[in-house]
Amino acid sequence: MHQPRHRRALAGTITALLLVAASCGDDDDEGGETTAAPADTAAAAPTTGGPATTGAAETTTGGGTGEGASAQVIDDARCETNRAAGTITYLSSFDFAAAASIIDVVTADEKGYFDAVCLDVELRPSFSTANYPLVASGEAQFSSAGAYTEILNFSQDGAAFVALTDYGKTPIEALVVKDPAVTDLAALEGMTIGVKGDLPPSIVAMLSAAGLERGSDYEEVLLDGFDPVAHLQQDIDALPVYKSNEPGQLDAAGVEYALFDPTEEGIPGSFGLIYTSQEFAAEHPTVVEDFVRAALRGMQDAIADPEASVALAVERIDAAGNQNFLSLEGETFRWQQELAEVQRGMGDLPVGVIDPAVLEAEIAAYVDAGVFDEAPSTEGTYDADVAAGLYDENGELTWEAAAG
Repeated sequence: MHQPRHRRALAGTITALLLVAASCGDDDDEGGETTAAPADTAAAAPTTGGPATTGAAETTTGGGTGEGASAQVIDDARCETNRAAGTITYLSSFDFAAAASIIDVVTADEKGYFDAVCLDVELRPSFSTANYPLVASGEAQFSSAGAYTEILNFSQDGAAFVALTDYGKTPIEALVVKDPAVTDLAALEGMTIGVKGDLPPSIVAMLSAAGLERGSDYEEVLLDGFDPVAHLQQDIDALPVYKSNEPGQLDAAGVEYALFDPTEEGIPGSFGLIYTSQEFAAEHPTVVEDFVRAALRGMQDAIADPEASVALAVERIDAAGNQNFLSLEGETFRWQQELAEVQRGMGDLPVGVIDPAVLEAEIAAYVDAGVFDEAPSTEGTYDADVAAGLYDENGELTWEAAAG
């Protein structure tokens, strides 16, 4: 079994964070989601871990008025078709955090990429699980999913969604164990895991692979709040976390711990997906293609200049009221880690392109672990051709080649 990483806080300054973030786009070690562990970077931590919002919040706009706004890049017929769709609403999965499937959309909007493909896009800060009924009902058209499994879990009672991009191709979650001397997950038998809402499927699968079955081999207790430092002071032995968030807070606070990464234990997964409803995708194919086209270009910018895109995200966070008390330091850490995860799992695919084998492996593993009672149907729940079709044979994003 893979040895966990033992972490200790090493406080960093904002300047150091920004320099690290600016350089991580050149880290050839990384890809879509973990086949190697993220670098143990000394970094100031996020100021908070969890959402204060439970639904779509006030709309904020960037309108492509910032530097880098582009002229129209599609022909007039396609432009007219896109404009006829009216206002397109995108709901983020956690405020305007510097995370995959959010930072790319924010950057695209600020750079004018949606304007360039004749889309009138509104961005609203929200929270992932609140968004599915809004997209299903047509109140919003696009949103960000925490994982492909999440999309399937909300595909019930007639709601039908389709994933269009997948930036992260491994789990974004990890398990922090309070005792830094723990080197084997089997040592958690009979222990207590604190959860915020529910235990992530990737963690359930990782524990199952270590011989620990949910409901019998460990206890789960519900935690209040989102402060991992306070959580580990409670009577628990382990805590599920996002690799791009809580470890930074623990490091900055000087808390020692062992971290078990599902990817390093061979558990498949995904994060940072953009999705829409199957109905909207069928009715507005050019809108779907061009929304994804603009988002992918925004992602390219976020990879090439992480510092600038994080700054755009923080500006949006502040403009929307910063209900989650996010900070420049925290968002820099978040994007540094998520970008590393994105780059790790890309393989030979251009960024954002769906790999069906990754999604199918995720579901198969979670069925084996008992996350699903039986294998759910994946028919129509992702479209691997949308993002793939926006790249040419050299893997370059087509920008001025879209015709009606």
